[in-house]
Amino acid sequence: MADLRGELRPMWSLAWPLAVAELGWMLQGLIDLIMAGPLGPAAIGGGTLGNMLFYPIAICGTGVLLGMDTLVSQSFGAEDPLDCRKSLVNGVWVALGLTPPLVGLMWGLIPLMRALGTNPRVQLQFEPYLRALLWSILPLLLYSALRRYLQAVNLVKPVTFSLLTANIINVVGNWVLMYGHWGAPAMGLEGSGWSTAIARVYMAAILLITLVLHERDTGRLLGKISWRPDFARLRRLIALGLPAAGQIGIEGGVFAVATVLCARLDEVSLAAHSIAVNVVSTTFMVPLGISSAAAVRVGQAVGRKDARGVALSGWTAVLLGALFMGSAALALWLIPRSILRIFTSDQAVIASGGVLLEICAAFQLFDGVQVVTTGALRGLGDTRTPMLAHLAAYWAIGLPIGSVLCFHYGWGAAGIWVGLSLALILIGVTLFLVWRTRVRLVRIE
Repeated sequence: MADLRGELRPMWSLAWPLAVAELGWMLQGLIDLIMAGPLGPAAIGGGTLGNMLFYPIAICGTGVLLGMDTLVSQSFGAEDPLDCRKSLVNGVWVALGLTPPLVGLMWGLIPLMRALGTNPRVQLQFEPYLRALLWSILPLLLYSALRRYLQAVNLVKPVTFSLLTANIINVVGNWVLMYGHWGAPAMGLEGSGWSTAIARVYMAAILLITLVLHERDTGRLLGKISWRPDFARLRRLIALGLPAAGQIGIEGGVFAVATVLCARLDEVSLAAHSIAVNVVSTTFMVPLGISSAAAVRVGQAVGRKDARGVALSGWTAVLLGALFMGSAALALWLIPRSILRIFTSDQAVIASGGVLLEICAAFQLFDGVQVVTTGALRGLGDTRTPMLAHLAAYWAIGLPIGSVLCFHYGWGAAGIWVGLSLALILIGVTLFLVWRTRVRLVRIE
């Protein structure tokens, strides 16, 4: 218990700003959804459909940069600041190289959605919204590279500041561009996409300023290394990042497919599904922040060659994630309709969404455990196991069962969510057991 209390303080000091930052990230989507509410169910559905297609691909791109967590934190733990900077420079090169293919891939989704028979009213809202979001890809990737570096060297508060203040810019931008204030045209849902792009340019700029100030205070070490691509390090970053990106793509892709399936149902079902996705994504942000802290603390312990510290950091993070998500499960089970009224006053959407949130309560604890253990394993340099667990549980079990329950048995959106819930329970149990086994085998020479 003494060791646990000793680890709680540094873990919490790193985790809470990252958890708040993740909530700030999620708040952008929630603000967009709430401010799109007066535009009607088609706008809510179009915005959610756009996000469900944009974010899995974009976050896959940022996922390739997750290898920086491992390399930078281990170098920082080993007290090698020059090596930390080398990983940063090559992370920026990865971000620049990923931008063109990601833009091209997402541009091709627009005609694909037409061909899949998306509700025409939803499609009309979705297309211009996604086109506007494409302009945010480069600043988002650069922001992600800078963030991975800064948090791995324990500079987390600027990350929180950038995300929280970006929400202010996003709110004002939505008000101006969506509804036509201050002389701007009323662009509807498209205006929300442009506002988001502007906010992400701001976020990248804030972290760049932080980096410049940090370099000034630490001897301007970036000027003492080569800025050319280091292909050996690039290969190492990509080898670590691709499985992590694959895991994110697998998870995000499942929810994107679930949204596409719900888009084939009536507008009420799609709106209820959209709100449920945003609610559980919001609760997920807290253990996601704890997961990032776990990756950093475990990686730093590896760099220090401290096997006991590896175990202590990982288990402390799992405890924090489980406590929060257990509380979230109770809230979703006990007050689902009160939560839904934050987003809509439509009684049909509230009735449908209430069932979905009760289903979501079943997997909250397991979702928290799986994401935190994923971060802890990343600190050890293992990004493949979480990817494989997500692939098997989501695509081989959860999505097929959900699809059958939805369409064959007539359960609608609730059937899809039962399948997703089953998958997350399986992933949580599997990764908990994997982490317990791996941490017992850790030997650092």
